[in-house]
Amino acid sequence: MYKLQKTSVFVCWMLAVLAGPVFAQKEKTTVVAQLDKQYHHYSSLAQQIWKLAEPGYLEHQTSNLLQKELQQQGFTITTSVADMPTGFVAVYGKGSPVISILAEMDALPGLSQDSVPFRKPLVPNAYGHGCGHNLFGVGSVAAAIAVKNYLQASGKSGTIQLVGTPAEEGAGGGKTYLVKAGLFDKTDAVLHWHPGDANSASPASSLAYRVANFQFNGLAAHAAAAPEKGRSALDAVEAMNYMVNLMREHVTSTTRIHYVIKKGGLTSNIVPDFAEVEYTIRHPTAQGLEEVWGRLMKIAQAAALGTETTMSHEVLAGLYNLLPNETLAKLMQKNLEQVGGNRYSDRETEFANQIRKTVNADQLPPLSQAADIQPYRLNSVGSASTDVGDVSWVVPTVGLSAATWVPGVPAHSWQAVACDGMSIGFKGMMVAAKTIALTALDLFQQPAVLQQAKTELQQARGGEGFVYKSLAGDRKPPLDYRK
Repeated sequence: MYKLQKTSVFVCWMLAVLAGPVFAQKEKTTVVAQLDKQYHHYSSLAQQIWKLAEPGYLEHQTSNLLQKELQQQGFTITTSVADMPTGFVAVYGKGSPVISILAEMDALPGLSQDSVPFRKPLVPNAYGHGCGHNLFGVGSVAAAIAVKNYLQASGKSGTIQLVGTPAEEGAGGGKTYLVKAGLFDKTDAVLHWHPGDANSASPASSLAYRVANFQFNGLAAHAAAAPEKGRSALDAVEAMNYMVNLMREHVTSTTRIHYVIKKGGLTSNIVPDFAEVEYTIRHPTAQGLEEVWGRLMKIAQAAALGTETTMSHEVLAGLYNLLPNETLAKLMQKNLEQVGGNRYSDRETEFANQIRKTVNADQLPPLSQAADIQPYRLNSVGSASTDVGDVSWVVPTVGLSAATWVPGVPAHSWQAVACDGMSIGFKGMMVAAKTIALTALDLFQQPAVLQQAKTELQQARGGEGFVYKSLAGDRKPPLDYRK
């Protein structure tokens, strides 16, 4: 009798183990089918936001549209989070785990463009979605709603949270203020994605980043009649730039330093009493960034000393490098492979071939790249920066790139804007929405993976002693940086 009972328990356990993946796959198939049915709805919403193309911290209509979509699906909305009028958090469910999905929404200046394969601004010099945040926001909302439907149908405990994140571009740094406000303190994992020209979920880092204005004040004087009485603020800026350019020989090859003179005087026959230069520095690590920043500060002080001017500075934004999480990345890669890429119709292929002729490149990747899933790779570091980096240092974070742009089309280009406003972009958006939704389902069903991801994060940060400190300092969100 004992042996029979023991055998029955073992058989039941084995059936449960074997049935688990079957039931999970059935749920995933249902989620994908639901998202496919909503393709035209989400495409329409993405196109509506593409036409709005609102700047960072001014995405009022965009934010309202995303909130409305979520509210109609039963999410509870908290608005104006972290002192950002367009930031919001939408929550559905209760209990653990808490899975957050990021949704960006801001556009870029000067990139207004129609959805055609040749240069045609809709409004000259206006904003355009050259980084695909119209797709980012809507795709993430679609994923969150799909996960909500799963939680509702299954009765499973857990919380899905969609975080509307303003002003990713430029010196916006919206997510840094969300992190400082503690909005991810109770989150178990964060999922995100970004438009691109390939499909990849490989764990990759980014460059830590800081941007600051340096202002120099001197003495105005007649440049010909009394030059000895003047102290040129422009001389100080030029001295700083010269010394920084000399320093380039003595920094690592992965360091990036860019600058632009924003103000240099009013007329050439007056010694400029005020000048301003903006600097951006990037490095693969936050520690390395701080070392370069210290040298930059010494140079600015030396420039002021040598020209008998005074110097002040203002940090506009500071971002951590992305901290990859392999535990979550492997899970997302499997789901991306299950979803598959973006296969073009004949009309889309024609569009793609035409727009590729306008891309300045010696060699372009094959058009089939949009349909392919890139192999899983480790230890890659991108050349750009993102405020998702700050999030990744406080909670396990994973993201993917989806082929919303024709292969070879670069980010921040009119060609990207054109793709973001038509079916090529919309189909890539749904690849991302499906992948994020399926990854979230796995995390709700596999608590051990979340624990492993947290352990990996703690080890990557160097143990339990890590305390988050914003690289932007104590500044408040720069709500007027795009005005």
